[in-house]
Amino acid sequence: MAARSIEVLPERTASISLTARFASKIGIAPEGVPIALSAVALGIGLAVAGFGAVGTLIVTIGAALAAFFRDPQRRAVASADAVISGADGRICDIGVAPIPGTGEEAIYTRVSVFMSPFDVHVNRAPVSGDVTALVHAKGRFRAAFRDIASEHNERNLIRISDESGREHALIQVAGYLARRIVCYLRQHQRLERGQRIGLIMFGSRVDHFLPRQYRVAVQVGDRVRAGETVIGEPLRE
Repeated sequence: MAARSIEVLPERTASISLTARFASKIGIAPEGVPIALSAVALGIGLAVAGFGAVGTLIVTIGAALAAFFRDPQRRAVASADAVISGADGRICDIGVAPIPGTGEEAIYTRVSVFMSPFDVHVNRAPVSGDVTALVHAKGRFRAAFRDIASEHNERNLIRISDESGREHALIQVAGYLARRIVCYLRQHQRLERGQRIGLIMFGSRVDHFLPRQYRVAVQVGDRVRAGETVIGEPLRE
């Protein structure tokens, strides 16, 4: 079994490093640059050495890895108090639940997004607000689309207090293939809705916990895009 891994990194900007600047120019996440370039360089080297077929295959794999780490620009067009999806993928579950691992009795509406290996894996903030907690929990690597994944799988909990003091939560959940969760945030950081907050590598799930003052704006089976698709809207009296 591959080693489990979670990284908490400083929020990245285009000026952090040469790698980040290069990544922003080609539209992929910085974490993908060394992986994809290493494969491409190896493939080119093998082709030059006379192993053309193998070299071409490895270059193709490198291109596929670069595509996995793609990081397109996104902009939400929605009311300021709407909750947007923190992940690309398909809505795999909607239900009511407390935030797992906290021991709290407060009930939230949980909206789960399953991310296949073909989806964009960069995660974004669902609301604007302040990061009130970051909690990593070790766990298993079961199939991420299963209902119990957010309780038993390796995961990273992000809690956000929005402008009105409402508590939201987002859980990055590792799946059967996902062995690395990356989080760019730090506690007490100010977030803007749609801001990049991290990524999960190679198939995974993101659970959104909406306060009960919100109605769900999506259905199971819907396709959503991080930073764009509205998944929750406040109830109007």
